Amino acid sequence: MMSKNIWCAIFLVIAMISCKKGGAKPEVKVDDKIPAGSTSFRVVGYLRAHNVEDGQAIKFDLSKITHLNIAFINPDAAGNFTTLDGLSALVAAAHAKNVKVLASIGGGLAPAYYTTLIADNSSRAKLVSSIAALTDQYNLDGIDVDLEGTFVDGNYEAFMVDLKKVLQPKSKLLTTAIATVYATQYTNKALAQFDFINIMSYDKTGPWKPEKPGQHSPYNMAVEDLDYWAGTRGIAKEKLSLGLPFYGYGFGAGVREDMTFADIIKTYPGAEDKDEVTVAAGGTMYYNGKTTIKSKTTLALQKAGGVMVWQLLQDAGGANSLLSIIDAEVKAAKK
Repeated sequence: MMSKNIWCAIFLVIAMISCKKGGAKPEVKVDDKIPAGSTSFRVVGYLRAHNVEDGQAIKFDLSKITHLNIAFINPDAAGNFTTLDGLSALVAAAHAKNVKVLASIGGGLAPAYYTTLIADNSSRAKLVSSIAALTDQYNLDGIDVDLEGTFVDGNYEAFMVDLKKVLQPKSKLLTTAIATVYATQYTNKALAQFDFINIMSYDKTGPWKPEKPGQHSPYNMAVEDLDYWAGTRGIAKEKLSLGLPFYGYGFGAGVREDMTFADIIKTYPGAEDKDEVTVAAGGTMYYNGKTTIKSKTTLALQKAGGVMVWQLLQDAGGANSLLSIIDAEVKAAKK
């Protein structure tokens, strides 16, 4: 995906786009409450595959998410998947909490051979079969596709169609993570294959663009992204999940290039209620604090069908947990 790992992959595209600073965050009032007892509003959380293997996975409250995406589980150059230790146990734990688990394939630095694997009917069919077998092996609830940039080529649509044909009879979900910067590369037919779409509404700028310092995930970006996919592209709002970052980017002297939200508020006391911190040396760390995450969740409750988090283990604990802020807003909307 996603977040800080896509710097090199998206540099050329972002270079053509002007980086706008975030504007004020107007209060959003939810006109329609979520029906009592409804679980239709999604809270999708991403988790790194290596955290599954090293046993660090369950350091968040499973009851506060509805879908868990494991990023990234990719095949080898022949289209075969290797064993991921700990995944079966994690799936069982998640299912015990009524959380659906998906394997997320691709990523901002996806293996270059994906282009070859989906290039013709034969290799694509083998990959699709391997992916379907992966969902059976670990009792997964579906597949999340995060192919970006040049990977969304003339063969992408056929890949999605073929994958849907195999997963749907198994009652498996097919979802995707997309960035609006690549919007014109996704055909309407390809988008129609997905059960829901996670919008990566972040990484507007970052360390790969040092001459463009500023907020990488401003509130107005969330508004514009939702307006584009629901309005311009005509996708039902219920199929859209608004991406929320649990990390920040630093520009200038005295700040790190990237930090988790947990590290930001530990390093800069009082930062939890802000969106940026400027240090004595002159550098600034930009991120989404508690107030902005709450505002974006309220926006999503009105204009989308869920939110998506990159990524869960970057969150702080206790009263400063961004996931808890999201959970509180969703529960309040159900009352």
